[in-house]
Amino acid sequence: MSSQKNPYVKMAFNKGYTKEGFAEKVYHLHVRYYDNWNELYFRDYLIEHGEVANEYGKLKLSLIEKYEHDRDGYTDAKSDLILKYTEKAKEEYGDKYNPRK
Repeated sequence: MSSQKNPYVKMAFNKGYTKEGFAEKVYHLHVRYYDNWNELYFRDYLIEHGEVANEYGKLKLSLIEKYEHDRDGYTDAKSDLILKYTEKAKEEYGDKYNPRK
């Protein structure tokens, strides 16, 4: 394995999605490289920017019917908005999650 880290490489393990809908219990396990804090940056940005949180909520609601049984499609359909505001959060918060600072 290369010693270079790719912050965009990730693994996600999901259980509980079926062709008929959701199982009684649904699980998500996300594995990231150590310095990949994108989800925390996005979360914090939503907390501090209510208008963006509302935009994200409306987007998610608009995708329900189309992607009800397509988890990957649903995730892909949200990606542009998430990446856009994650980058804005990184600009605004700098190295907030850098444990070495």
